[in-house]
Amino acid sequence: MQSEFEFIKRIRDQATKRRATADTKEDLVFGVGDDAAILREREGRETLLTVDMLVEEIDFKIEYAPPRLLGHKALAVSLSDIAAMGGAPAFSLLTLGVPKRFQISNPESQIFFEEFFAGYFALAEKHSVTLIGGDVSSTPDRLAIDSIVIGHCLTGQAVRRGGAKAGDAIYLTGAVGASAAGLKLLLDGARLNENEDSPAQSALRAHLKPEPPVAFGRRIAERGLAHSMIDVSDGLAQDLLRICEESGTAAIIDFDSVPLAPQVNEVGLISKELEAAFEFAVQGGEDFELLLTAGGSDEVELLEIAADFGVRLARIGQIIPVDQIKSRIMLSRGGQVKPLSIHGFDHFQI
Repeated sequence: MQSEFEFIKRIRDQATKRRATADTKEDLVFGVGDDAAILREREGRETLLTVDMLVEEIDFKIEYAPPRLLGHKALAVSLSDIAAMGGAPAFSLLTLGVPKRFQISNPESQIFFEEFFAGYFALAEKHSVTLIGGDVSSTPDRLAIDSIVIGHCLTGQAVRRGGAKAGDAIYLTGAVGASAAGLKLLLDGARLNENEDSPAQSALRAHLKPEPPVAFGRRIAERGLAHSMIDVSDGLAQDLLRICEESGTAAIIDFDSVPLAPQVNEVGLISKELEAAFEFAVQGGEDFELLLTAGGSDEVELLEIAADFGVRLARIGQIIPVDQIKSRIMLSRGGQVKPLSIHGFDHFQI
């Protein structure tokens, strides 16, 4: 029978097989295997820390989330936070609350976690992230995943939500709505088929396997181009509101400039009701794109960097003084300006 300690040893063995990059080798004194990891600090650099929790039946369902993609997403959601700060991810810690029904000694459960960690380590390797610790415990009935990522940026270089300035242009990487469409399809009974390439399957993959633009976020921070930035995890409208509240500003969004993911059409909205499709896309969450503000004069450079990294970048609005309008977020369409309805994901309203 496999014990907790044997389970941890298997994870440790996988972690130590991964080759650290030159930077992480220099920073890491000791990783997995003791009561705490040991990191070496450097002058002129700041450390970024982020944590995300995924709970079964709240953030995902075992019935539709393949374990390999669940492992990928467990890390991706935290990488997205580092990207939103303009940092470079370096290390991760992972805590698992394993429900008793899994019985880690069971061969099926072992296969589940082998797949989970295959997805986790594949994404970690892609972004040069080293797993340096974590914990395992049991839970009564649901799988819980707690992901921590440690990243770095040069001193004073982190991009925060509160830096938006009146006159800034608002930019969005990628498009919004694909993940929300994928979630709706999953809840309606659709399932991922790795061998099928269709718009519906693309929507499912958008939700189950997000790919945050980490390198793009880091580069524009290094160039000092972004005044504020946030990842679109709870919905574009709600996340833009957070930027405005932290910055003491307001914003106007141009209806026709917001890129809606074509996958939204898979839930029957884009071609039928454009306004409904727009609301669905900007209120939906987990796109893990970057929403940022920057000076309009830097647009050419921003677009060049986006092209270098294969990232789509759209200018979708402008930051304005908060005292110019009654609502923090306004929507401009056809010459009319009205308040944008703000809704998004809230763990305490589900």
